[in-house]
Amino acid sequence: EKVDLIIGLGGGSSMDTAKGCNFILTNGGRMADYWGVGKATRDMLPLIALPTTAGTGSECQSFALISEDHTHRKMACGDKKALPCITILDPKLTLSQPKMVTACTGIDALTHALESAVTRKRNDRSDRHALIAFGLIHENLPHVFERPDDLEARGAVLLGASHAGAAIERSMLGAAHSMANPLTARRGTVHGIAVGLALPVVMEFNAGHPETKARYAKLARQAGLVPEDSPETDSVEALIARVRHLLTLANFPSSLSELGFGEADLAGLAKDAAEQWTAGFNPRPIETNDFLKLYSSLFKSTPCLGEAHGLS
Repeated sequence: EKVDLIIGLGGGSSMDTAKGCNFILTNGGRMADYWGVGKATRDMLPLIALPTTAGTGSECQSFALISEDHTHRKMACGDKKALPCITILDPKLTLSQPKMVTACTGIDALTHALESAVTRKRNDRSDRHALIAFGLIHENLPHVFERPDDLEARGAVLLGASHAGAAIERSMLGAAHSMANPLTARRGTVHGIAVGLALPVVMEFNAGHPETKARYAKLARQAGLVPEDSPETDSVEALIARVRHLLTLANFPSSLSELGFGEADLAGLAKDAAEQWTAGFNPRPIETNDFLKLYSSLFKSTPCLGEAHGLS
């Protein structure tokens, strides 16, 4: 077909498909051949990314996440040559999203910002992107929920999602994504709902790590959730409360039982979560038994703390 360049237009799956096509067209083989980092030996075509959702940040990443057919596991296929050379952000392209798609992608972007801010690979550049991303998303996502045609708010969330994608590119993700992927693989739980359910309990777990607790507190202060002189514990509580409040606004399920999981599923979920590649980047070491405790805590509904903290 004498292809000169590839355009990825759509949500994260569409952009990842475009990247996958780029791998296969230029380097041959199967996607499983590129599971990992830097396995494409030949040059790849220029890729232009136009996201129509404000969520995955795939437009600012060199990774294609492709599901393996027989296991439904997500293969992370990364190569710097797969990074889009141009990304175009136009909030008008996001207006046609159904409300639940807006919510799922928005919470996914929120999770990207908060996880990339604390991983073991975090650095000054990823910190900058994560901070900008969190500020744009937490301030504007409620406006998008309330007024879906608000282009300014949608543009801010879209930009925030891209900054979060840039943060992931430099910092990776953590245990919330490790917990989410088995929920999707086993029962088809939408990714945004899965990461949203896991995020607050993972943050509470990570806050047991002193350096991460300090990072969360700094993030809360910089985002204006608490005064600059607020104690660490209060700051972290306010940050997690803000997350829970946004999940309530998104109208997400608040327990695994609501998603169709039973107590008999928990051990298998924990085993699968511990085997996820993102678990290794979590700031606080986390093992199968830790995942089991976290999943168990999610089996029944968790109350939203946002109202108690006066967050809106």
